[in-house]
Amino acid sequence: MYIETIRHLHCTVLRAGGELDHAGRVRFSAHINAVWDWSAGPVLVFDLAELDFYDSSVIGVLAMAMQRMEEQGSGRIILVRPSDHLLSVLRLTDLLSRVELRESVEETVAELMLDDAARGSPSSAHQGFSTRR
Repeated sequence: MYIETIRHLHCTVLRAGGELDHAGRVRFSAHINAVWDWSAGPVLVFDLAELDFYDSSVIGVLAMAMQRMEEQGSGRIILVRPSDHLLSVLRLTDLLSRVELRESVEETVAELMLDDAARGSPSSAHQGFSTRR
């Protein structure tokens, strides 16, 4: 499993690929915790389209982030291009209503920048920090 993280001013993009099983869940959750404060909220954008395999661990990762956001009273989870299977699982576990769905990482980042600009927040396209593990 690989995890790539891209830090933007208005969000953190987490791309994962390969196999997300129990061991991957532990790594992915630790990675999310490490980048938690990279964006206000935080706003976490998950691109999981390159996952070849995942089990219920993907729900555990998302649920962990959702619970932490609920505890602190802020944050957003945005899923980009989720598979039909993942959408079905999220619907069955009643988590679908707690995430936002988008078609493109680039469009999502641009949308978040425009939203902040409309509210009068300082705007910057990218802070230029990326990690891959």
